[in-house]
Amino acid sequence: MPDTWSVPYRVRFDEAGPDGLIRTSALLRYTQDLAGLHSDARGFGRSWYAERGITWLVRAAEVAVVAPIRFGAELVGTTVPVGFRRVWARRRTEFHDADGMLVCWVHIDWVLLDDRGAPTRIPKEFEAVFAPPPATFGLARVDVGEVPLEPARTTFTVRPQELDPMDHVNNAVYADWLDEAVLVAGGAAAMRAVPRLVRLEYARAAEPAARLVAEAWPDGGAWVCRVADADGSDLLRARLEPIAVGEVGAMAVGAPTTKEDR
Repeated sequence: MPDTWSVPYRVRFDEAGPDGLIRTSALLRYTQDLAGLHSDARGFGRSWYAERGITWLVRAAEVAVVAPIRFGAELVGTTVPVGFRRVWARRRTEFHDADGMLVCWVHIDWVLLDDRGAPTRIPKEFEAVFAPPPATFGLARVDVGEVPLEPARTTFTVRPQELDPMDHVNNAVYADWLDEAVLVAGGAAAMRAVPRLVRLEYARAAEPAARLVAEAWPDGGAWVCRVADADGSDLLRARLEPIAVGEVGAMAVGAPTTKEDR
């Protein structure tokens, strides 16, 4: 069986919005923290990666908030590798409340890079320790379709506090950018809806202090967003989608739900 790791979390006051509910970005931060703690506990800490000149980079994420999570809530997060291929792996993380009820699940596709920034093969040691099954799915993708003639548009600059210890814009920050873009476009209700599904494809990394443009628009019952740099190259492609009540349980126990996997 694939190796798992669990950690308790308490939702802090500053991790919730004005409605008292946790932000999507906070759940991504918990998920990233869990993956790091799991790796470190099995002997693959930051120094191990640094000695070999390799690092993991988030390629795509999918966050399903299936029940309300308020500040002060006591959660238990459990992460498990659910599939890998030559240079990338997917983790599934589930968060349960104090009563044991599933309140959120997250899929993240991680790509392993060498010190040149090129994809590199996953070390054999990982297979023996984490025992992930071979992936029967591809890397997640987000299709934003055709950009309308007049999407809601905002311009902003990458802020110093959005950079992590690797001098990268942390993957959770992009979820805040999505929320801000959808809010400007008139999608406040969808942004905070429960249940909801957030799908993020990280096309390229944003540079520190870069000037970026976010565009958002409605697509049926969903909202679509793209974030690009000054040259118009996509950095983020994302969708915020409603989850029908009858689908929540099926997705909570089943396989990945990206468009490609359906």
